[in-house]
Amino acid sequence: MSDELGFRFTWFGHSTVYIESDAGTTILIDPWFGHPLATSGPEVIERCDVMLVTHGHFDHLGAAIGDIASADSVTIARRTSPAWPAVHELSLWLEAQDTGAEVIGMNKGGTVEVRGVRVTMVPAHHSAGDWLPEAGAPAYLGEPVGFVIELESGRRLYHAGDTALFGDMRLIGELYRPETAFLPIGGHFTMDPAAAARAVELLGCATVVPIHYGTFPLLTGTPAALRDELAGLGLDDVVVLSPEPGAAVD
Repeated sequence: MSDELGFRFTWFGHSTVYIESDAGTTILIDPWFGHPLATSGPEVIERCDVMLVTHGHFDHLGAAIGDIASADSVTIARRTSPAWPAVHELSLWLEAQDTGAEVIGMNKGGTVEVRGVRVTMVPAHHSAGDWLPEAGAPAYLGEPVGFVIELESGRRLYHAGDTALFGDMRLIGELYRPETAFLPIGGHFTMDPAAAARAVELLGCATVVPIHYGTFPLLTGTPAALRDELAGLGLDDVVVLSPEPGAAVD
């Protein structure tokens, strides 16, 4: 377990992050094991105490386009019976899927304590929902969100989900003081490295883990570009962790 981080994590590519606290609590965020860089399938997750999905796009629920009922998040939940705090509309959909999870509907600004950790839902600037072929229309699954997670030790981390840069990230930093931030850097659909570096500046975090990059040609941002942008802002002391997909960071 890293003394600096205060937890262990595995980045499985795209936005999929698996957290293991020093107390043994496991948290799975945005599980999608069907992307081109995936090195394993959803069966690699043997335990999940808390499930978090930032928004209803297929690549965060973990599904093929138009097949969200078979999403990796749902499949894993049926095996592991996690607590699943979710934005209200997504929670309504989940309750109809027989996931076996303890679904907890909530909304931005709210905090819940589940399985020994505290989860706060914060804003994200993006879109949400997915295509339902049988309806010939998109499914609205609530607005996109991010999560601030306070572990049993008091350590706090922030998973921004998919988002553009927004000024209230400064307030997230001031209110919740996350030490580690998981931030999208790919560009096109989310922040690019220049915007993500500004996000780090607003948040005031000591460590950043870039996510949502390299999966597809459109997602051109790189950890190296993020380091350069941080250096340009005088933030050379910020640690950028960029493990290979599937490699655990202790």
